Amino acid sequence: MGSLYGTALDELKGVFDRIDDAAVDTALDMIAEARTIVVFGGGRERLQIMGFAMRLYHMGLKVAVEGDMTTPPVGKGDLFIVTCGPGEISTALALMDVAKRAGARILFITAQPKGRGAAYADFVLTLPAQTMADDQGEKKSSVLPMGSLFEGALFVLFEVMILKLREKLAISPDAMRANHTNLE
Repeated sequence: MGSLYGTALDELKGVFDRIDDAAVDTALDMIAEARTIVVFGGGRERLQIMGFAMRLYHMGLKVAVEGDMTTPPVGKGDLFIVTCGPGEISTALALMDVAKRAGARILFITAQPKGRGAAYADFVLTLPAQTMADDQGEKKSSVLPMGSLFEGALFVLFEVMILKLREKLAISPDAMRANHTNLE
């Protein structure tokens, strides 16, 4: 394997060597208890959380991506999941404020738990990876550009969360496949 590939994979492994698995389980409890789940992420994080929403849908959960025309309103009993590696972006803060005032619970996934977004959250899941908040100078810790380490780690985190949630909710792989689109 080329050295850049190995370095990137080692960095991803390092993220998961530092993650708090009990915190992941708390996040899973929030998902399992939610009536409706709405997800949000900006930029490339949006791509990752959209994939997570798709897998939650495959599990038979009621889920939507913020900004889609079919996104329902949120309120009591619902969960708004926000990924924001740098800890705050204006869109995330505004949407979290709306969800909070409507009574929804908020799960905030970030690498910067002291960012302003954490103040809106009912629970903060820290994914300890470089983002654009710390990709320059002495803070730079990854060979990957900007927030790529965080974004790649989101993919792995979300897939492992699906495996754990599938077991927690006793959902079989066949049940998930039955919810996969046939319009491909």
